[in-house]
Amino acid sequence: MNFKILVVDDERQITRVLRTSLQSSGYEVEVAQNGLEAMESMQAAPADLVITDLAMPEMDGLELTQALRRNSDVPIIVLSVRDQEAMKVAALDAGADDYVMKPFSTPELLARVRAHLRRGKNEEAKPTRVEAGDFVIDTEAHTVWVRGESVHLTPKEFDLLLLFARSPLRVLTHKLLLKSIWGPAGDDQPEYLRVLVAQLRKKIELPEGEGGRYVRSEPWVGYRFHPDGKDEVASL
Repeated sequence: MNFKILVVDDERQITRVLRTSLQSSGYEVEVAQNGLEAMESMQAAPADLVITDLAMPEMDGLELTQALRRNSDVPIIVLSVRDQEAMKVAALDAGADDYVMKPFSTPELLARVRAHLRRGKNEEAKPTRVEAGDFVIDTEAHTVWVRGESVHLTPKEFDLLLLFARSPLRVLTHKLLLKSIWGPAGDDQPEYLRVLVAQLRKKIELPEGEGGRYVRSEPWVGYRFHPDGKDEVASL
């Protein structure tokens, strides 16, 4: 199956580089110069994944993400420069799946594309048994095995790990996690999440020096879950 990827960016040099790299990897590529063109393209022939810049004329990447999420679960990767921190977080909160910083590494971007296309293919139905890297989670029995050993988690620790395991390698923002675990009341209690993540790490992480880290902090944004503990691009 040839996946179709929609690249949305008003910088022609960026779209040329992305088109060449993606086509060389076997993907069909469509290009749009802004969010309005992207919406027209998605209505005419939906893509399997969208890569979008944030700062664009007519309709920017945040507005595009919000518009797509009204009726689509298509994976969305946003391209961000460092001074777009607030917009990047807003795009992730609006439903974007990941971000890549400009200037970006082409191998890393391609690895993220592969990971999100695999994840989208595997999420058509949510099974009661979730297997991700070193983790096996039974959602009905509320049991967790890490590296083959049973681990006892509190209900909220279990909910947090399940969120991570169902979205491996995806950036989950503080806001999304707070709302998912505590509901609307969690928005004003960021310390709840810091404490919960620390508790979960104590129970699942390998001793220091014996391997990678499963729950990685994304400064000022949220957390990214690496189910096998390996370095980011290698695990993608």
